[in-house]
Amino acid sequence: MSEVHDKGLLAKQASYLMNERTTDEKNEALRLIAQQLVEDAVYIVDENNKDLEVGQEVGLSQSVMDRILLTEERIGDMHDAIMQLIDLPDPVGEVLETIDKENGLHIEKRRVPLGVIAMIYEARPNVTVDAATLAIKTGNAVILRGSSSAKFSNIAIMNTIHKALEKSTLPIDAVQLIEDTSRETASDLFNLTEYLDVLIPRGGKAFIDMVIREASVPVLETGAGNCHIFIDEDADVAMTFNIVKNAKLQRPSVCNAAESLLVERTWFDAHGQELVDMLLGENIIVHGDEAVYELNPENIKLATEDDWSTEYLNEELSVKVVGTLDEAIRHINAYGTKHSEAIITPHPERARRFQQGVDAAAVYHNASTRFTDGFEFGYGAEIGISTQKLHARGPMGLPALTSTKVYIEGTGQVRG
Repeated sequence: MSEVHDKGLLAKQASYLMNERTTDEKNEALRLIAQQLVEDAVYIVDENNKDLEVGQEVGLSQSVMDRILLTEERIGDMHDAIMQLIDLPDPVGEVLETIDKENGLHIEKRRVPLGVIAMIYEARPNVTVDAATLAIKTGNAVILRGSSSAKFSNIAIMNTIHKALEKSTLPIDAVQLIEDTSRETASDLFNLTEYLDVLIPRGGKAFIDMVIREASVPVLETGAGNCHIFIDEDADVAMTFNIVKNAKLQRPSVCNAAESLLVERTWFDAHGQELVDMLLGENIIVHGDEAVYELNPENIKLATEDDWSTEYLNEELSVKVVGTLDEAIRHINAYGTKHSEAIITPHPERARRFQQGVDAAAVYHNASTRFTDGFEFGYGAEIGISTQKLHARGPMGLPALTSTKVYIEGTGQVRG
């Protein structure tokens, strides 16, 4: 037996027990986890430092190092997020549909846990907490598999979660961590159809594509974010600059940060130099098409075909001049990742055309793409941003981690 198989069996058994736990029991377990994280903060940070030291030795980029980094402040934020999660309504048991048949049958469709969720993710050890607590809130068991770059941090966090669960009425095996980060172990998890109900990958586009390609377990796809902002010909200059700076720089290493600007030619002719000067002044590396490149050949990189589909996750941005709104829509649908796209325009009818024409989970008018987030949308918590169209799309809150079951009450009816 392998680690994956053994922990899969334990998680499956635990999922049946989780299905019987009340909202109060789940919330108490969450409170204990939040408290234990704070108590173990120094220990977790010490283990995180080991990951950071290894990351420096192997030359991880600054953006990846930032995603790995844990501080006592960030652990405090985890505590606060769990406390907010406790306050959210429990979706399990919610009645979605009621039908009373003429023959006297009473039919209800209710939310129920998915069962056993597996999450495989890169870098971010905070996902270990997010996935574990969201699974608990929705009555699921979860198997987590992080990357080698955050191995010490993930093991430390899992030790803390198990310490808290031992004080609760929930089964400790409801939250499992695959400690072996080898490629073979990942492949085993992709194909653990005997125990898993769904697999959720979080990471870069190449990573997610690999999981989708190789997994036989149903995949709930969370997307990479090659997010665009289209600047319409009548876009307000001050608003444009403010939105672009926020979308690119507020936190460049996340999936809802802007990676590409599309600029309508008339606007570019009037304000392109000012735009380029602003971007370079903010120390953004600009990859521009020929029209953009010619404004400052010494400091702008001439964009290649690959740049239009690149998720930089740092202070880099591709910039392209387009002739029409329709050209912008075609470009986004060709190169985007169906995550978050924005248009800046004073014209509502152009915004509607953009929002209807672009294939993405979130479409913005005159706002930064950085708002694509469960907390910002009022969901209170999220397991990721889904860019697919089945089951869930966009920020996935608690309901996305549930399925449905039909309950039928009768008084002896038989079908004739």
